[in-house]
Amino acid sequence: MNQKKLYRTIESVASKKFDSEEELLIDVLNQIVVEEDIIINGGRIWELDPVNKSYSLIYQTGKVDTIQKGFQLDIETNNIFEKVVEQRTVLTHETNEVLIQKGIMKYSASGVGEKVKIDGKAYFKYLFAVNADEIDRVLLYTLNIVATVLTSKLHEKKIATTQKHLLADIDKAKELQKSILPDHECSFHGYEIFGVTIPAEIVSGDFFDYISVGQEEERLGITVGDAASKGLAASAEAMYISGAIRMASTFQLKISPMMYRLNNLVNKIFSDDRFATLFYGEISNDRNGLFLYANAGHNWPIFIDSKTKEIKYLKATGPLLGPAPKQRYETGSLNFNVGDVLVIYSDGITEAANNEYDMYEEERLEKIVLENLDKSPREITYAVLDDVVKFSTHDSRYQDDKTLVIIKRNDNESN
Repeated sequence: MNQKKLYRTIESVASKKFDSEEELLIDVLNQIVVEEDIIINGGRIWELDPVNKSYSLIYQTGKVDTIQKGFQLDIETNNIFEKVVEQRTVLTHETNEVLIQKGIMKYSASGVGEKVKIDGKAYFKYLFAVNADEIDRVLLYTLNIVATVLTSKLHEKKIATTQKHLLADIDKAKELQKSILPDHECSFHGYEIFGVTIPAEIVSGDFFDYISVGQEEERLGITVGDAASKGLAASAEAMYISGAIRMASTFQLKISPMMYRLNNLVNKIFSDDRFATLFYGEISNDRNGLFLYANAGHNWPIFIDSKTKEIKYLKATGPLLGPAPKQRYETGSLNFNVGDVLVIYSDGITEAANNEYDMYEEERLEKIVLENLDKSPREITYAVLDDVVKFSTHDSRYQDDKTLVIIKRNDNESN
């Protein structure tokens, strides 16, 4: 499952105009139930009833016997609702006898919307519940994305009528963000690297960084991230994550534990409608060109073998940062030979759109890189950006922050 594309799909559905929060939730649930890539049998939407201290059924769909609208689940006798607050999405077996008789045996519940306190305990305003024959971690990742996007959209609709841009603060944020971005070019043990970020607005939710790792700086960390949405809130999250990675590098953590801790931090610090994708990789003075990496739901970087022109995508090794704590992240690896190129990018590149709503997409990015494979990372970067500009419309409604980092191994220098 491509997590970022799933996010874009759900965001597109949720961005339509709705008369109420319930109408938005119902439309998204109906879309999920018929989605071929998400195999579920049915779904329900529950709304918190603070007066009766329960969750009340407001909608159901799918292949499940009809449950009476308004059916309630008591929050004081069911600790699953507290677990949802802790984990965002919970996979479990049904224990309510009425619901079991309706054919619901295994289900997943995800928290959506703002949190409301009852007797000192927090509960999500809405629950998204689905039942399926296979309740697994892939479904958990999927529903975490759905719940995060919906929470974000509900939050946006709530503040849309009162939000004002504070220009002076934005100018300060712009200068601060510029001050922490690295130089575009970097050379390290036979590798040449070039990166650039182009904000869609004054400040960017995209970021990249080069980080020296180890007491003797024998490794170099390269990171590219994309905080959800655009503008000031996204830039604040981007700066926080970038700073946290730099701090982690001083402790020389291995990649998987670092990603685990970083996800927990993002989940704890930022609100429920905030998340980020992140790709982190390390090159070293290893003669064999070993490259270790982790991909937290980010666009899949493109690795091109300079001899065979074979293309490999560095797929996600773990979920997005933020929606849920205590997630696992695996570490992947590959080997750079001389001339090989790695292209790390944000979706502002591949999802740049023209006036016909066509997207730039990975295939066109591959083509431009292959045509310029013998050139420097700087030249490859500007060739891609020039092609994106030629392809896409200047209508800002269809533009996003753009980040591109190119890594190329020029020789097999080692210590």
